Amino acid sequence: MTASDVQTTAEIAYFSMEIALDARMPTYSGGLGVLAGDTLRTAADLGIPMVAVCLLHRRGYFRQTLAPDGEQHEAPEDWPVEELLEPLPGQVTVAVAGRDVRLRGWRYEVRGCRGHTVPVIFLDSRIEDNDEAARAFTDQLYGGDARYRLAQEMLLGLGGVRMLRMLGFGAIRRFHMNEGHAALLTLELLEEQHRGNGHNGVGEHEIEAVREQCVFTTHTPVPAGHDQFPLELAAELLGRGRAPKLRDVFAIDVYRQVLRSDDRFSLPRDALDHDLMLNMTYVALNLSGHVNGVAHRHGEISRLMFAEYSVDAITNGVHAATWIAAPMAAVLDRHVAGWQADNYSLRYALAIPLAEIAEAHAASKRDLLEHVATSTGRRLEPARFTLGFARRATAYKRPDLLFTDLERLRAIARRHGGLQVLYAGKAHPADEGGKALIRDVHAAAETLREDGIEVVWLPDYGTALAAKLVSGVDVWLNTPLPPNEASGTSGMKAAMNGVPSLSTLDGWWIEGHLEGITGWSIGDSGAGAGGAGTSDDEALRARDAASLYDKLEHAVLPCYLEGGDAFLTIRRHAIALNGAFFNSQRMLQQYLQRAYA
Repeated sequence: MTASDVQTTAEIAYFSMEIALDARMPTYSGGLGVLAGDTLRTAADLGIPMVAVCLLHRRGYFRQTLAPDGEQHEAPEDWPVEELLEPLPGQVTVAVAGRDVRLRGWRYEVRGCRGHTVPVIFLDSRIEDNDEAARAFTDQLYGGDARYRLAQEMLLGLGGVRMLRMLGFGAIRRFHMNEGHAALLTLELLEEQHRGNGHNGVGEHEIEAVREQCVFTTHTPVPAGHDQFPLELAAELLGRGRAPKLRDVFAIDVYRQVLRSDDRFSLPRDALDHDLMLNMTYVALNLSGHVNGVAHRHGEISRLMFAEYSVDAITNGVHAATWIAAPMAAVLDRHVAGWQADNYSLRYALAIPLAEIAEAHAASKRDLLEHVATSTGRRLEPARFTLGFARRATAYKRPDLLFTDLERLRAIARRHGGLQVLYAGKAHPADEGGKALIRDVHAAAETLREDGIEVVWLPDYGTALAAKLVSGVDVWLNTPLPPNEASGTSGMKAAMNGVPSLSTLDGWWIEGHLEGITGWSIGDSGAGAGGAGTSDDEALRARDAASLYDKLEHAVLPCYLEGGDAFLTIRRHAIALNGAFFNSQRMLQQYLQRAYA
């Protein structure tokens, strides 16, 4: 391939540290990457001129195995890069701690339903000319220490822009940062302004020119989700190894002036927190013309967190054609013509006969339970009510909320003929609390098994398993501590398959919830406004657990077990009301109107 073979007409460059495109490519860890993949598939469907940039992650995130007691073990997940991606011509360099790191590119094409393609450029530092440390920079997603992570973010932001320029993408007018990992692309754009203005410094005109090009989506109110690096480390990696001084953190003048603490520019101090850390969220906030959260509630929380900035809200959505299982897709094909090209038409699912929805879901449930049997040896009952819970294992998501009162749960199961619960999700290798939660769920499972309650944690959660879960369980369970769930998208995928949610009123569910119509709520949306770690967390947990048990016992299970049309009608409402809105076509059209225009 030559440079002239690369389609370079894209007007929007989408940068993300992780992107889920193919189950064989472990270039993602969870919801952020899955959202990125759905965004690109939708851009291809709609014919939007977009290009995406990501790191290659040759060793993936990690492959998860679980011991009988739930102890998580991690192993690298190598994959056949050369079989799935196409090498691109040329290389670019990024100076990391004063030493040049060379990057090459690989291309993956996302093809839409009408034939339009969106190229994804993966950056790879495993090149002979690099030393061994530099070759490993693009190996592991979210691996290593702060030095490794900052080097990765330099390669993604600075190297990503340079790669696009080298490949000839000259028409780009918007750079979209999917979370703060790519924030340093703003400094590369400032350097371009600096080179082009013929002056020694960077003024408000150049800063505004960069802001006009940049869009920033923030995805979490959880502090750990906002990357920060010590200034001494930033000085070493971004500078030339000299002793760090606040007025001289970066070697070139453009970087220095962006972070200077004086009144000449509109960016003093804000890129640094009170502990003199380089905060990537603030870099992106300061240099973006459009900033948004990922649900209306998250927009409100973000405006409280970043009160000095204007923060819009564009609620996430999911790619319907990817996540609707084959049995339900066949039903939609018969009754809702063109639903893949026009997701709004899913509202016409209201006319689908309930019996066909029941048959489609039964087929998906059989497929899921067969996977459970083959992967774990556990045979579950197709007729028994089955809850699904799958997401990253971490404290604020509270996967153990269901087991707060085991006696209450046992009583509910005895009264309603048993219960099955399927879990999946990985804990970050450094999150000991998340790993402990997986062990806690396994311990509860052993305790409850003789009481008619089957609990199974399925290992190595990924997109293929997610697709089976969101289509095959009977109700989707989600229990985050408000207001920490910025959006969440797994419940949207479930809804498109006619699987209603039983969820804390947080993230997207505040917008999608109609009690007893699209699903059921746990607690209320005003609770927990202080976020994780507040003094009333235990009281809130007790209230939410009681609400969860009440809804299960008095609303969800009676509706499911009565055998009439009531539960099937809720399934149909989930498709028609939630599916028709919480899709990535609506989401991306809002980005076009409010962020990219």
